Amino acid sequence: MLFLILSILCSVIVGVIFKISRKYNSNPSQIISFNYAAAIALCYFTFSPNLQEFDDQAPWGIYTAVGMLLPIVFLFLAFSMKFMGIAKTDAAQRLSLFIPILAAWLLFGEDFNTYKTIGVLIGFTALLFILRKPTDNQENKWIYPAAVLFGFGVIDILFKKIALYTVVPYTTSLFFVFIISFAVSILIVLYKVFIAKEKPAVQNLLFGALVGIFNFCNILFYLKAHKAFAENPSTVFAGMNMGVIILGTLVGAFFFKEKLSKTNILGLFLALMAIVLIVFSQLQ
Repeated sequence: MLFLILSILCSVIVGVIFKISRKYNSNPSQIISFNYAAAIALCYFTFSPNLQEFDDQAPWGIYTAVGMLLPIVFLFLAFSMKFMGIAKTDAAQRLSLFIPILAAWLLFGEDFNTYKTIGVLIGFTALLFILRKPTDNQENKWIYPAAVLFGFGVIDILFKKIALYTVVPYTTSLFFVFIISFAVSILIVLYKVFIAKEKPAVQNLLFGALVGIFNFCNILFYLKAHKAFAENPSTVFAGMNMGVIILGTLVGAFFFKEKLSKTNILGLFLALMAIVLIVFSQLQ
C-alpha cells in the first residue's frame, strides 16, 4: 500500500505544479518536454538501466504506445482545462477509472468478491459527487475531455501490462518509455516554436524539471504498486484514482481556497468508505 500512497502523493504534486505554473504564463508543451528530459536523466542515473537486456521479445508495441500517448494526452489535458475548465477536465481524468476497472475483469481475469464490487460501485458514486462542481465555462468542446478520459484509461491498462512483463526490469522499460515520450514531445515543441511562433522561456524549463521529478516518482511507484498487487489490478486502478481525487480536493480546498459543497463532502466520505472496502477485500 506504501507504493500506492507515494504514487498518489506524487501525482497530486504534479497537478499542483501545473496549477501554479499557469500564473507565470507558462507553456504546457514546453513543460511537458522538459519534464521527460528530467525523467530520463533520473531514470538513467538512479537505476543504470542495462540496455543490452532488450531483445525481440520485449513488448516494443506497448512501449511505443505508452510513449506516444503520454505527451499527447497531457496536451489534451491542457486544452481541456483551457476550453472546458478544470472541474470538467478533472472529472474526465478521474472517470477514466471505468476503463481499467473493466479491463481488470475482462482482460486480466480478476475475480471481484462482494467487498470489492461494492467498494468500486461506491467509489464511482463518490467520484461523481466530488467532481460535481459549478463552472462558468460555456464552451462546448467535449472532444478534449473525451480524449482525456479515453487516453488516461488506456495508459493505465498499458502500464499494467508493462508491470506484468518480467523478462526486462520495469525500470529499464520505464527508461525507454520516457525516451519515446521525450521524442514525441520534442516534435510538438518544434512545431509550436517554428510554425506557431511560440518562444521558449526559462520558467518552462524550471517547471518542467519539477514536473519531471515528481512524474518520474509517480510512474515508478505506480508500477511498483501494480507488481505488489499483481493479482488485483483493480485495487491499484481504483485506489489511485480515488486517492488522487480525495487528496487533490483537500489540497484545492485548503491551499487554493476552492469551495466544497455538501455534495462534495459527501463524496469524500463515500470515497473513504470505498477505499476501506477495497483494502478489506484484499484480506479475504
